[in-house]
Amino acid sequence: MSAPSFEQDSYVERIGSTRRSRFVRHVLLCLAGAVMLYPLAWLVSSSLKPNSLIFKDLSLWPAEWDLSNYSLGWDALEQPFSVYLVNSLVIVVLSIIGNLVSCSLAAYGFARLNFTGRKLFFTLMLGTMMLPGHVLLVPQYIVFAKLGWLNTYYPLLVPNFLATNAFYIFLMVQFMRSLPKELDDAARIDGCGPFRIFWRVIMPLCMPAFATTAIFTFISVWNEFFGPLLYLTDTELYTVPLALRQFIDSEGQSQWGQMFAMSFLSLAPVIGFFIAGQKYLVKGIATTGLK
Repeated sequence: MSAPSFEQDSYVERIGSTRRSRFVRHVLLCLAGAVMLYPLAWLVSSSLKPNSLIFKDLSLWPAEWDLSNYSLGWDALEQPFSVYLVNSLVIVVLSIIGNLVSCSLAAYGFARLNFTGRKLFFTLMLGTMMLPGHVLLVPQYIVFAKLGWLNTYYPLLVPNFLATNAFYIFLMVQFMRSLPKELDDAARIDGCGPFRIFWRVIMPLCMPAFATTAIFTFISVWNEFFGPLLYLTDTELYTVPLALRQFIDSEGQSQWGQMFAMSFLSLAPVIGFFIAGQKYLVKGIATTGLK
């Protein structure tokens, strides 16, 4: 009778230990999440405070509320803030379309087609990921200047339609390689050519990878500061990051409350787009590279 009792006690002890360790992990994760969310909470809190109390009152609950930061910040610059939101949205949408079309076609060629030098070109493509982006700034600027594209959106958009982002190509290649080759063979027997196989077979199955690419593109392009700063000079063409920079005055007259209010509004599209595509993002990353 003692042996079953000992085994039962051991089982109960293991269950209790598992629950305690799980509880500790959840507590640590909650604390880590609170630490990461604190800057966002402080941003929202500061957008509701008067400019004079932002750096004096460090509490998350404002001692004095000032909702005028949102209304004043919307019209504080040379253009209404809606102009900058629309500009960023146009660039983001076109960049997503460009990356999805060009990178998916390039990835399909590397993943499913056989041609001379495929491994060499794929290696060279991966090698471009090791180049710092700033190394290409001067050559690109000279090329775009000679093309007459300065102060236009072309330098920000055209590279996305030419499959210049090796990371997205690599992501899609790895996903396409996980798809059975028998699908291509069956479609080829039915009379489909390479492009029709891509359009009818591969592309519908690659939606998680496409969603991952779209989310990464949205976040990176929406937050891009240096590119628009380098190529855009007219304020009516400015994107959201450049508009937010205008709230900071080198003479010390910065409108911090208005900048924080507009910063919070500019985060809403990113958060909404991420939440909408989170399921596909996790699936796309989790299945990438599986054979």
